Amino acid sequence: MENTGPSEPGASESGPSDPEARELGGSDAGERDPGPSEASGRDAGRGGERGISRRQFAKAAVAIGGASALSACMSRSDDLDVKTGPDDLSTLPARQHAWDEFLNRDQHGNVVAPRHRVLLLLNYAGDGAPSDADRKTAEAAFRSLERAYRRGNDGLLFTVGYSPSYFGRFDAELPDTVDLREPKALAPFEDPEFDCQDAVVHLASDHAEVVLAAEQALIGEKTTVNGVEMAADLSGIFERADRRTGFVGEGLPADHQDVDGIPDSKPVSDDAPLYMGFKSGFQKNQASEDRVTIREGPFAGGTTHQLSKIELNLEQWYQQDSRSQRVGKMFCPVHAEEGLVEGAGDNLGDSAKMEEKGCPAHAEDHARTKGVVGHSQKSARARDDDGSPLMIRRDFDSTDDGQAGLHFVSLQRTISDFVDTRDAMNGEDLAERSAVGQTNNNGILQYMEVLRRGNFLLPPRKHRSLPTPNPV
Repeated sequence: MENTGPSEPGASESGPSDPEARELGGSDAGERDPGPSEASGRDAGRGGERGISRRQFAKAAVAIGGASALSACMSRSDDLDVKTGPDDLSTLPARQHAWDEFLNRDQHGNVVAPRHRVLLLLNYAGDGAPSDADRKTAEAAFRSLERAYRRGNDGLLFTVGYSPSYFGRFDAELPDTVDLREPKALAPFEDPEFDCQDAVVHLASDHAEVVLAAEQALIGEKTTVNGVEMAADLSGIFERADRRTGFVGEGLPADHQDVDGIPDSKPVSDDAPLYMGFKSGFQKNQASEDRVTIREGPFAGGTTHQLSKIELNLEQWYQQDSRSQRVGKMFCPVHAEEGLVEGAGDNLGDSAKMEEKGCPAHAEDHARTKGVVGHSQKSARARDDDGSPLMIRRDFDSTDDGQAGLHFVSLQRTISDFVDTRDAMNGEDLAERSAVGQTNNNGILQYMEVLRRGNFLLPPRKHRSLPTPNPV
């Protein structure tokens, strides 16, 4: 599959870029196998160890991609045993986005996100509307992956989404039951470029080898995965326009903080699942999969997928802001004043304690009297009539282009739900009525820059392969 879009670190034939290239080896790569503690992927130390930890190596391999990275990764994981998927694929959920029941849970019941991710942004290789033959070939490829890997953290989860530009290939329009619109800037202080590629594939697993092998299989570079022969692939149907990679989970951000946007002092703690030092995805602060699912029409059982590429600039966050200030800006000033957040925030349980502490209701009061308002505090103002959040976050950190970043992935029933949540997150109303700035002390806005944004439709599984606007 041809790469027709912007280049990524390591994506070119000339080889991987630093620092990932150094991590994947050289002449002594075979001498750098991790010890027993590193093999767990959890408690590998940094600094005094011999070579690099398994989790460092895995992240570097995913960032680089390609057959050589997969080969290097597999050479260090001879004992990896990943179960295959079911023979009867009708036992799988009708929803592509039905991940939660297959994911691990922490002690509080929060979903534990898959640690390694790849986003493939693709353009249809043909002219006009896709053919039925291409549709059948794509479905055969996706079904092969489902047979190759069991669904879950230890296997593979993936979704396939389609943009407004893709549906523009057809004469017919999407039904009114689908709210999918072209992306746009959602704040006066942002000027993103827009992802108008035809499709996006999101690959996720706890194992770097799995996402790499799945990617190679889809693009036609690998004919067998996990002992299962691929019945087809996407080469000749799609051309790759962009490749984005990342990670989420304890230890991974700390192991990969030697990038632009993060101070040289290595401030990201080992227990942090994300670069900003705090956990997200609390069970009670996420919408349910039912809440984000389209209920009616030919795409009932689907959802919408929003993708933002965000650059993180955390020099001030770690070098000037105190721990208390970071807690107040990320959560709520009350959380800072009462010392509610320990470490990355695991002690909060299954909720960020927004409603419990009255944070959303007092956002304007806090902006006026305390001169700061929290990110979670603002976002929690976006709720439906039943008090439910409007979207599910499935985002992850990244070192693409040697820069600390965040690939913000959200699922919501309508793109309007994302826009409403983003409006609440922007806090423009609070800035107009207080000393809080447009970005300064307005949650975490001053530390983030949205570079790209795209909107996609995730059809139900039965319509995931090059769908028409009104599939039967």
